[in-house]
Amino acid sequence: MASIDTLKSALEKVLGKRVQKLVESLGELTLIVKAEDSLEAARLLRDDPALRFEQLIDVCGVDYSDFGDGAWEGARFAAVSHLLSVTHNWRLRLRVFAPDDDFPVVPSLIDIWNSANWFEREAFDFYGIVFEGHPDLRRLLTDYGFVGHPFRKDFPVSGFVEMRYDPEQKRVIYQPVTIEPREITPRVIREDKYGGVQH
Repeated sequence: MASIDTLKSALEKVLGKRVQKLVESLGELTLIVKAEDSLEAARLLRDDPALRFEQLIDVCGVDYSDFGDGAWEGARFAAVSHLLSVTHNWRLRLRVFAPDDDFPVVPSLIDIWNSANWFEREAFDFYGIVFEGHPDLRRLLTDYGFVGHPFRKDFPVSGFVEMRYDPEQKRVIYQPVTIEPREITPRVIREDKYGGVQH
């Protein structure tokens, strides 16, 4: 695809040593840059006439701890931004890995694309990725008293606490989870003669 080749060479020319890796897959490009280079790289992606990624479409967090059935040896957390150049009709995925797995921090892109605001808050809420420089980094979708980050691979499916209305106290209370984890096997697998057919 000439368009992807043109974009790839423009990225290499404009970003130079800031390009840690460029991956082409399924007709799309993923640019990987180090956290310390990400702000300058993002500015160049937006402002350089050869690139002109005017729009940030999405930012999401990723937990790579179980990626590749545990074969992954890189950093655990990444912030992945999806960019669009209306000028050149290009799309690009920008991936920035947090250097510290125990306390994942990457620079906020909010000063470059203000649409990053709620996307970064969501990634903070669900993955615990701290976006340094974000003016209002607080939980977005979970409760203010929520403990942990529910999209992390090591977060239990049932969570840690549950809430319910207590008629005696006349208020909502939090308590440890009382749900017993169980595996549900569909009838089609569980029963040999399900649907009148011998399996």
